[in-house]
Amino acid sequence: MRVAAADGTVDRALAEPGGPCVEFGTADHTAATSLDGPRGHWWSPDGARLLSARTDSTAVPPWPAIDGEGRKSCFPAAGSVGPDVTLWIGDLNGSSTQVSWDRKAYEYVVGAGWDPHGPYVVVQSRDQCTVRLLAIDPADGSTTVLDEQLDDHWVHLVPGLPARTVSGALLAHSDLRGTRHLTVDGAPVTPPGLQLRAVLGTDGDQVLFTASDEPTETHLWSYRPVDGVRRLGSGPGVHSGVRRGGTLVRVSRGADRPGGRVEVLRDGKPAVPVTSYAERPVLDPHMTRLVLGARGLRARLHFPSWHRPGSGPLPVLADPYGGPGRQRVTTELDWKVLVSQWFAEHGFAVLAADGRGTPGRGPDWEREVHGDLFGLALDDQVTALREAARLHPDLDLGRVAIRGWSFGASLATAAVLHRPDVFHAAVAGAGVTDQRLCNAHWRERTLGHPDRHPERYEACCLVREAPKLTRPLLLIHGLADPKVPPANTVRLSDALLAAGRPHEVLLLPGAGHQPMGGAHTQKLLERQVHFLQRHLGLSPTGSRTEG
Repeated sequence: MRVAAADGTVDRALAEPGGPCVEFGTADHTAATSLDGPRGHWWSPDGARLLSARTDSTAVPPWPAIDGEGRKSCFPAAGSVGPDVTLWIGDLNGSSTQVSWDRKAYEYVVGAGWDPHGPYVVVQSRDQCTVRLLAIDPADGSTTVLDEQLDDHWVHLVPGLPARTVSGALLAHSDLRGTRHLTVDGAPVTPPGLQLRAVLGTDGDQVLFTASDEPTETHLWSYRPVDGVRRLGSGPGVHSGVRRGGTLVRVSRGADRPGGRVEVLRDGKPAVPVTSYAERPVLDPHMTRLVLGARGLRARLHFPSWHRPGSGPLPVLADPYGGPGRQRVTTELDWKVLVSQWFAEHGFAVLAADGRGTPGRGPDWEREVHGDLFGLALDDQVTALREAARLHPDLDLGRVAIRGWSFGASLATAAVLHRPDVFHAAVAGAGVTDQRLCNAHWRERTLGHPDRHPERYEACCLVREAPKLTRPLLLIHGLADPKVPPANTVRLSDALLAAGRPHEVLLLPGAGHQPMGGAHTQKLLERQVHFLQRHLGLSPTGSRTEG
């Protein structure tokens, strides 16, 4: 870690790594990939000192890369030893003091910062059932517990929390009777049914946050002690923003336009016009938003633009994510909607549905998948298909495929292994097939530690189920994937080969967890649609083939 003057002079090292697997000032693997925390250092408000993370991954088992270059990565897999993360407070002369806490009991650093009230760190136990907020004494690195959260399943980590207002009020969250509340000094300030999503920041004693009372929409809200909770804006969509010095910048994304509409408001009135130059997509979504079944599964159903109701049956493509941390169904025109429509234009009715475990519907809904990744998730996808077909008879449930990426890929693979009576082909990209080959923090949250709950890992191991495959399956994986090791796809393919089960594999040299951009993305999508057309009896033009 180095520091330099604003003009580029006085460039010097503040901390040296001390080893090939040691890093200073950057987020560790768990924070960077599982917690979406890109930072590993935090300045004091006066800019004179620095709170920084030191990550030593020496003890983490190395994973060989499957790219022929002999590289190895330190990947903290479920059940394995994680990196040793410490925090240090230092000045610009290079002197530093280590921050002390019980690192054996609380090995995860899930947040940190330095506000006008002092430096702090948020730590979490390995089982993720306890989270503590610790105040740091910058003089000697000692810590004091400011807040503790407990949960029998796992403590959910809300982006932007904990935080403190200018007066020192502590902002946190509490899960009570099915609602995730914003709390101020321990007291809930948001009403039942309003699900807290994220805290975006504070401006004096005002808190800016996002929350949902309808899972497909996310709205911008504020809280002040003098007037309580207030929604900022009324239109449907997915909204976010930032507020500083009395100025609010609001970003709104809706179903009627690409990109976001940006507004700058002072005292609630428009102050500065911001013009969007986002291109209009070449595709217009032809979709219907649905609420399906007794659980009210939120879904969107896409038809080809040329299809007319009653003009003939269409094969169905289920297009879910279907698991913790991600939604597919929101009221915004984003890339997920456009990709679903692109597949629809090739002759499919495309159904995206969010089932149990997905965010936006409260803590009880999210935790229903605790201990079982696929059972309820698959049940909800089957329910969504049948309910959508009941409402729209043009859906041909005799020809159903499923595609997914990341957890969606695992779900797609599980679908053709466990429910071949419903799903007749699958495309699975960058999926976990052996849950022991998943990031420890991400997987142990829902399944626990594999040494204590081996039966859960066995039940969710798709490699073990390989001999059951009777449906066409296309596996895709980037060889430089930092989130899901490509060994997952390789091991499943090896097990399928050993069991004599035909399948296809597409490995992407140099690609990470998401597909590459430009022409590569186009070719990758075309490969998927051709596979699906071939196995669901569609010609390349989208019409049904005979035979």
